[in-house]
Amino acid sequence: MDRLKEYLKTHKLSEIHSSDIAKLLKTFENKEFLEALQLIPIDIIGDVILALPDRYFDDIISNLSVTQLSYAITQLESDDQTDFMQKLEEIDKIKAFKIFETLHETDREEITKLQTYKENEAGAYMQLEIFTAKKREIVQDVIKHFAKLRKENSLENVQNLFIVDDENKLNYTVGLDDLLIFDFSQTLQKNLENSGDSFKPKSAEDREDIKNVVHYFEEYDLSVMPIINHHGILVGRITSDDIYDIIQDEATEQMYNLAGVNDDAEDDNEVLNAGKKRATWLSLNLFTAIIASTVIGLFANTLDSMVALAVLMPIVASMGGNAGTQSLTVVVRQLALGDISQDDAMRIITKEVTIALGNGILFAIIMGIIADIWFGIPMLGLVIALSMLINLFMAGFFGATIPLFLKKIDVDPAIGSTVILTTVTDIVGFFSFLGLATYILL
Repeated sequence: MDRLKEYLKTHKLSEIHSSDIAKLLKTFENKEFLEALQLIPIDIIGDVILALPDRYFDDIISNLSVTQLSYAITQLESDDQTDFMQKLEEIDKIKAFKIFETLHETDREEITKLQTYKENEAGAYMQLEIFTAKKREIVQDVIKHFAKLRKENSLENVQNLFIVDDENKLNYTVGLDDLLIFDFSQTLQKNLENSGDSFKPKSAEDREDIKNVVHYFEEYDLSVMPIINHHGILVGRITSDDIYDIIQDEATEQMYNLAGVNDDAEDDNEVLNAGKKRATWLSLNLFTAIIASTVIGLFANTLDSMVALAVLMPIVASMGGNAGTQSLTVVVRQLALGDISQDDAMRIITKEVTIALGNGILFAIIMGIIADIWFGIPMLGLVIALSMLINLFMAGFFGATIPLFLKKIDVDPAIGSTVILTTVTDIVGFFSFLGLATYILL
């Protein structure tokens, strides 16, 4: 608690960052956390709440009044206001309604507008606060107007001036650094006459998939992107901090999916809910493990006649599983980043198979020599070497093809890929090793 008091005492309100406060709050437990919450200036508490993990949200809104929450929301930008209200509605609809009714009419209209967009649409992530001007305006007047808006704290995190026509259709995007070298006494139109296409905007439509917008930011190294509707009318902007959050969320979701874990359930404090979600995937994994064990059962007589096979068998399956996971992870991530086109499948499969084969040859030789020295049976070394080569080849092939196939049928490549791949490498590893052992050694 003392650290929080010291931080608030030694920093001006304009210098306080919500993430720093959130870090300090996460060090407190229960009653101490709620007491610390009361120390935070109401002007920034909305940003602090959004910076905290979702598991804190319920306790926070239960301990803040409608008046406090209402004021906190008014201090947020439109996209954050909408996020806050959506979270609030999920937990306490009555309180959310009361707070919504206390908001200014403009705030209510903006929140309602942003809530009309689907979760995967660009409009759901945009801010409605934008800095605009008409082409006929004098540069000096535009700068004065901007200074006034900043003093009033009506605009935050502004890097660009959006120039629109009388119908509010987007014509140009001018960085504030470029605006400062314009001739202040001339109109924007006059300054733009000899600019060519340098100020032509790169924009996205409000109904466009947000994944496309993320790729635009990455491809063109953008800090902000104007959002237009299908008529070309400027409706908002998306900033890089929102894109960063989206990338983080997608990366987290992808990691959880690869592990067979539900990201929403893991953010929940309810252990039972998270346990149920994990149990679903563990049940599937148990079923596939039984299939792999059935393959081993087919060669029970072979295992009974040579104990060394039981010692070496897990090595083949483990190496295949790890090699396949490497290929799978690379392909899933490249698909998520948009680095693989629809016509690029053969190149990716060839690459992963080639790498897997190369490693297969290397480790087949190493393991063959080890097995020979270990058990003194040269042909046993040959069996495990051939089996490892076969399994690593199949691991590379399926590690690449499984996510590509899932993507082709519009299924998230991360979901279920690991379970399918592990089943394949286990079955191929056990069957090839024990099959070859039966044929060559017995």
